[in-house]
Parts: sequence; structure tokens; C-alpha cells
Amino acid sequence: MVTLEAEQRSRVVRAARSFVGTPYHPHGRKKGVGVDCLTLLAEVYTEAGLIESPKIPHYAPDFFKHKGTELYLNGVLQYTREVEVAKPGDIALWKYGRCFSHGAIVVDWPHIIHAHVGRSCMLESIDAAVWLKYIGENTPGRGALRPMKLLSFWDSNGRALKQREEE
Repeated sequence: MVTLEAEQRSRVVRAARSFVGTPYHPHGRKKGVGVDCLTLLAEVYTEAGLIESPKIPHYAPDFFKHKGTELYLNGVLQYTREVEVAKPGDIALWKYGRCFSHGAIVVDWPHIIHAHVGRSCMLESIDAAVWLKYIGENTPGRGALRPMKLLSFWDSNGRALKQREEE
């Protein structure tokens, strides 16, 4: 028997896979035309039928270089909770610059789907993504692990967080 949570997670991964190959475009929200890492998350969860299309306030593409305010993280936390282990359909966020500013959909850890400047939306293993996994990835011996958070749309009972709030 397939649980509601398993079916929802499957829809998220299926929707994320359908964005692979979409060019990177800041603020873009159209499959096949352009997305960035934030709008990818919003559009995938919307397409999977789990949220209504969120209004995303304007942000400078390089906001993470100049401000430490956790706008991205706080926005995603409106729909999720932090977890220790990633499951398919969960979200991974990395601290890039001064705040958490890069996100991806977990396909099957360590495989993620994300959009990044200069690349199209892609399926990638975090173990192979040295540029994302480590700070100072271009220095000898690499550097420290980049701070990362794993977030889930589902609570520990398998229900969507928003659904539980409405009960």
C-alpha cells in the first residue's frame, strides 16, 4: 500500500525531473524557459499540487554576497521543518556567501536537482559537486564543508505541515 506521503514525495521528484535541462534565469518561473534555485523549489511544489504558487518578493541575484539576513531560509521554513536525514522530495539548502542561499530538491540522497548560475537545471550527486559541498573548493585540500540544512515538507507523522495546521 502506498501512503499519501510516498505518493506526494513521488510527485515532487517527478515534477523536479521534468525541469531538468531548463536554463538558469534569475526570477524565472517557467519550465523549459528559465528558473533559478528558489523558483525551481516553488514551481516544483506547486506543480506537485502541494502548495499554491507563492508570491516571491524581488531579490537581487547576488543578495547572499552582501546581506546575512536569512530571507531564503526563512521563506522555505514557512512550508518545511528541519530534518536529520533527507528523503526523496525533501529540500537541501546550502550556505553560499553570508546566508543560506542555494536550494535543491532531493531525488534520492545524495542525488539532487537544482539550478545554478551558468548551468541549466540538472540532476547531480552532491558527492561529485565539490564546488557546492566545500567552501574554498578551488584551494589546495579544499576546505571546510559548506553549511547545509535538510528540510521536509512533511511532519514526522507523514502529513504535509500545512495540512496539519489546517486540522
